[in-house]
Amino acid sequence: MADVSEDHHLLPSTRRALRHRIAVAQSEGRAPSVVAAVVRAGEVVWEGSRTSVEGHGPDGNVQYRIGSITKTFTAVLVMRLRDEGLLDLGDRLDKHLSGTAAGAVTVRQLLAHTGGLAAETPGEWWERSPAGLRPALADVLGDEPFRFEPGLRHHYSNPGYSLLGSLVEALRGKPWEEVLRAEILEPLGLERTTVAPRAPHAGGWAVHPWADVMMPEPAEDLGIMAAAGQLWSTAEDLGRFATFLVRGDSRVLSADSLREMRTPAVAPEPGATANGYGLGLQVLDQGGRALAGHGGSLPGFVAGLWLSEADDVAAVVLANCTSGLPATAVALDLLGIVAEAEPRIPEPWRPFLDSDPVALELCGPWYWGTAAQVVRLTSDGLLELGPMGPTGRTARFRANRDGTWTGLNGYYAGETLRAVRRADGSVSHLDLGSFVFTREPYDAGAPVPGGVDPAGWRGIG
Repeated sequence: MADVSEDHHLLPSTRRALRHRIAVAQSEGRAPSVVAAVVRAGEVVWEGSRTSVEGHGPDGNVQYRIGSITKTFTAVLVMRLRDEGLLDLGDRLDKHLSGTAAGAVTVRQLLAHTGGLAAETPGEWWERSPAGLRPALADVLGDEPFRFEPGLRHHYSNPGYSLLGSLVEALRGKPWEEVLRAEILEPLGLERTTVAPRAPHAGGWAVHPWADVMMPEPAEDLGIMAAAGQLWSTAEDLGRFATFLVRGDSRVLSADSLREMRTPAVAPEPGATANGYGLGLQVLDQGGRALAGHGGSLPGFVAGLWLSEADDVAAVVLANCTSGLPATAVALDLLGIVAEAEPRIPEPWRPFLDSDPVALELCGPWYWGTAAQVVRLTSDGLLELGPMGPTGRTARFRANRDGTWTGLNGYYAGETLRAVRRADGSVSHLDLGSFVFTREPYDAGAPVPGGVDPAGWRGIG
């Protein structure tokens, strides 16, 4: 029987649940308008909107301001510089951008908000005041830019991303906006993502907290803070961007580098055990579902973009109100509705090809001391190590050219797995970061640290 491709269209019941969720969000959040989109398997499979204006509703082509989702775009530009060899994430900022009061902070720390910098700029509220008040980085950082020692803890910093935007400009020799357009927006076809609004676009509104009245919010140009939150975009463009954040694009950034961005780089804030931050992306664990994305807000607008790689689903929510509608929470709900109502159909199982190297000698049961483990080799060429019982450490490993394997996740991420061979070439044991795994519990024929009692196993005397 021929393989049947997955139908990307959503069931009527799923579509109604999505419509209901944004209707409730717009009503309870008292938003002038909200527009949302869901992407599955790289395609926009649903769009919806609600508005307070009768007979009119925004669609996926209407621009809203996306606030801090801009940071993810900036982070992609920085990762491109890393992949081209123009910088290392461990580099101090002053190696590439001199004359700032934050030169000792590393690029990685800026990306992950662990540089210890202040959350906001000194002086007037930067999101609602003219950029001319902050013409230079010194105005963004102020006289006392640090709140914590760099690397000590996660502390979200808008000025930190202003520094990253200036870093991009220093290494490219062009304005941040020009680099962004040439290296991300044009290759990905994000024609409706811009630094300044282009019609059709929503106006930003402040809704009174205790009365059903509202007033317009100013739309300030952020100037040197642009890399932290300047962009305007649409639900359709952000849906395409979400697809890129999972799959990568050889013209922009590889899937491996994007996976690195989605990997937690820092422990979450105290009390937020499920929340973390990667490199330009927020990461969440929601009921065992690994999620990545970013929220955004500027006066008059809130936004959320979230994705699940395992479910191959992403959701975007945009609204034109200063507060009230929790865009990230709504986006997570939309994603969950689709993922749970219509679970992803797994790829068909396929065996290895005859030409594939298959390390069968590593497969099967192993013992770390008395803990029973099992190694499996999957058709994608990765080794999986996990406990035979319900608890224990699990990890996946990628093959290296020298015959070793490198851990990709969990406790063993970055650690080296090595098959130690006997004189006849057979495998004696596995060495994983100094842990010895043997075919029998405490195998006397293997170099178990501390040795094995020569009397062997026995009962109580």
